[in-house]
Amino acid sequence: MSLADGAWIEPAPAKLNLALHVTGRRADGYHLLDSLVAFAAVGDEVALTPGPLALQIDGPFAAGLGTDEDNLCLRAARMVGGQARIRLTKNLPVASGIGGGSADAAAVLRALKRMGLELPPAPERLGADVPVCLASRPARMEGVGEIVTPLPPLPRLHLVLVNPGIAVATPRVFAALARKDNPPLPPVPRFARASDLTAWLAQTRNDLEAPAIALAPQVREVLDALQAQGAGFARMSGSGATCFGIFATAGAAAEAAAALGRPGWWAVASELAPDPAAR
Repeated sequence: MSLADGAWIEPAPAKLNLALHVTGRRADGYHLLDSLVAFAAVGDEVALTPGPLALQIDGPFAAGLGTDEDNLCLRAARMVGGQARIRLTKNLPVASGIGGGSADAAAVLRALKRMGLELPPAPERLGADVPVCLASRPARMEGVGEIVTPLPPLPRLHLVLVNPGIAVATPRVFAALARKDNPPLPPVPRFARASDLTAWLAQTRNDLEAPAIALAPQVREVLDALQAQGAGFARMSGSGATCFGIFATAGAAAEAAAALGRPGWWAVASELAPDPAAR
């Protein structure tokens, strides 16, 4: 968080579901989740200045969003009665499984808190990812997103994030899920090395990956491409279509991202964002 030229500037890092198990479904239709969540060093950015509530969007993916009343940034501000001019710089693909909209809404709430407003009760009403994005640190997320258990900082990871340029509708992915009462995550230990984390991830799943591939075969193409570039581990995040690969070195990740910059694909090398609690 920083204050520059009278604007409160807040990063909105990309959320990564390193593992995502769907463990049940409530009577109201909401799915129960159990997920290991981390945040990448790449993301969107919001800047708030005092004034009547308004939203301006710029950045490489601005065209994919509207500034109508349903925008999550505006909904977040209205939830706490915030009045501010919001500028959203959209660096992440829209509807891509890395929490862009939720991270943006959470960033707006954090900025408004800095401006003197209180965080809202039950922020999951804005979306299941909003509570975990508020903290933007490694966590285990359970329930419908309202149960967030902070975890110790994760080992340094050399990542490549790839989206094949398609939007996957989350409701359709959940509807295509064959089984909705899957086992939860195994116990989450403290990971001393990246190899410990990838070994643990190999015991876990993203239960939404198979239905997403059935709806959008490009997801499988991305996963295969990451592995062909040398990723030691590759998985889809959230409900897709963005996938991540874990590489041995920053150089290998940079080379892979360059190779995967195909027409229509978004590919970027990154690492995990610094843990706010460790700063």
